[in-house]
Amino acid sequence: MQRPGNHRQGGFSLIEIMVVVVIMGILATLIVPNLMDRPDQARIVAARQDVAALMQALKLYRLDNGRYPTAEQGLQALAHAPASGQASSRRAYMDRLPLDPWGTPYQYLNPGVHGEIDVFSLGADGKAGGDDNNADIGSWSQ
Repeated sequence: MQRPGNHRQGGFSLIEIMVVVVIMGILATLIVPNLMDRPDQARIVAARQDVAALMQALKLYRLDNGRYPTAEQGLQALAHAPASGQASSRRAYMDRLPLDPWGTPYQYLNPGVHGEIDVFSLGADGKAGGDDNNADIGSWSQ
C-alpha cells in the first residue's frame, strides 16, 4: 500500500526536454541546408530531360523532312503540323512545347554553336553563361 504523498508522477524533466531540443536543433542545422538545394537540382534535371525530349523530336523531324527546322521555324515546327508539304511532314512531333523549369521558352539555334543544332535553357537567371543554377543547360551537355 502506498502512503499519501509518496507517489511519483511519470514525465520528462526539464533537463531531458532541453537535451532533446538541442539535439533537434543540431540535426536541423545539418539537414536543412542540404534540403534547400533539392528544388534547384530538380529543376536542372527537369531541364535536361526536356532538352533530351526536344532533341529526340528534332531527330524525328529530320528523318521525315531530310533537315532540321530552320532558325526561323524554330522549335514551333515540332508542335504545329505545316499546312503544306510532303505527307510525312504533316504531323506534329510534340503535343506542346515545354517551357523550361524557370518559365521561359527553350532556345534553338540552327546552325548551332556546339553542334549541328543547339537546344538549351538559359538557366535560372535567363542570361547566357553562368554558374550553378544560372548555368546554361543544353544539348551539348547531355
